Amino acid sequence: METHPFAAAPVGSPSLDTLPVEPLLTSEFDVDPGSVYERLRRTYGPVAPVGLMGVPAWLVLDYREVLEVLRNESVWRRDVRHWRARAEGRLPKDWPLLAGYEVRQTMFFDDDEHRAARLSYHSAMRPFQDGHTPEGWELRAAVARYADELIAMLAAESGTTGFADLAAQYTRPLLLMVTTKLFGCPVELGDEMVMDLWRMLDGGPDAGPATGRALGAMTRLAAHRRSRPGEDLTSYMLLADPSLSDEQLGRELFMNAVYLNDITGNMVCNTLLEVLRGNATVRRSLSNGQLGEAVNRAALVNPPTANLCFRFAGRDVQLGNFWIRAGDIVSPSVAAAHRDLLAVGNSHIVDSTISTRAHLAWGAGPHQCPSAARELAGTIVTTAVGRVFEHFARAELTLPVDQLPWRSGPVVRGLRLLPVRYELSAHSAARMPQGRREDEVAPPVAPGAVVSVGERSGSGGLLGALRRLMFGGRKGA
Repeated sequence: METHPFAAAPVGSPSLDTLPVEPLLTSEFDVDPGSVYERLRRTYGPVAPVGLMGVPAWLVLDYREVLEVLRNESVWRRDVRHWRARAEGRLPKDWPLLAGYEVRQTMFFDDDEHRAARLSYHSAMRPFQDGHTPEGWELRAAVARYADELIAMLAAESGTTGFADLAAQYTRPLLLMVTTKLFGCPVELGDEMVMDLWRMLDGGPDAGPATGRALGAMTRLAAHRRSRPGEDLTSYMLLADPSLSDEQLGRELFMNAVYLNDITGNMVCNTLLEVLRGNATVRRSLSNGQLGEAVNRAALVNPPTANLCFRFAGRDVQLGNFWIRAGDIVSPSVAAAHRDLLAVGNSHIVDSTISTRAHLAWGAGPHQCPSAARELAGTIVTTAVGRVFEHFARAELTLPVDQLPWRSGPVVRGLRLLPVRYELSAHSAARMPQGRREDEVAPPVAPGAVVSVGERSGSGGLLGALRRLMFGGRKGA
């Protein structure tokens, strides 16, 4: 590793290898990660030593320090080859989180290699970046069409009033359909692809084989599109960089599939959850028609990624109350940083439209999600959320919020399911044919436990209900 003319850690300062660490991924973390973050912050300050599946790591907790790690590429490196424990062979051979980091692709490059690959990616994404190009318009129209089709399927199976899992029956298939179209897949991607992405991110016992299966599928897709190019992201990536081998392109598609299906899908579910659980600021933005702002507010309190990708210290550097040694592994925690952000200034941060964009769901600094991808993902999320509230007249969670099952891993915290009882609005095109008996209609639900339209005329589905809920039907609200 390159040496740097900077001061080394002072003699006697504790190193990560000598500190006692408590495991991060515990049953307490599964139930209430926020309390774990707060306890670590009280004990250690902005940076805490933790154990990740038997491997010690630095967890960065405070917003300022997380931003420093994300923005300062010269100190905090993304390339796994900077990790000293890996280079020295001190990692367990079957450490499950390593499989994803061994995939050599853009998000794990540094410096010129990273910038060149990112330029190619921007060029390939440009046709899909907004709705003014044929490709961008068609993709956005497809997202809305897929959402409507999935809600119509719910109505066909359960009727105009019924029960649905908005994670498994709506969000997951929607993102798979979008991925199939965007990537130019010759056949529909199956749910097993999402499960393999989960296995890789969550560090399960079969994370390595799952990563291999997903990479193999994407490599075959790259070869297919090389022989049969089309108006899709895969083909445009080949145009942007013809030197890419099928394996290299497959790795790029693999990581894009991770972000598109898991991270974007979590953002859809988390936004829906914040509305259904009664988050007033999210509801207010939604009732005003500010879907993008509603997503930003949901991302602040419930980010789709709990902890961003590891960084590795390029030299000895002080962070928080500790000296981080060159080659140490650092995990920037978005969830903890957002708690810190919301605690500082409390009300004015939450109420400011500009400051809600300070959320780190897309990352920050040189490795943040590219602008074209952010814009596209934002469109997917707002469309997916908006279509639900256009079609539903009534919706309530069928489980208490504290009983919803989560995937709590080293990277993501995402809902396994989002069960709701719903009623379609009178104007929804997804309604079943007339003729259902009146006694089949769901009875009213207790106030506060449900978002309901009240009077139906001109309600506009749940959006109309939310407007009345937040503003009491005031004129001009």
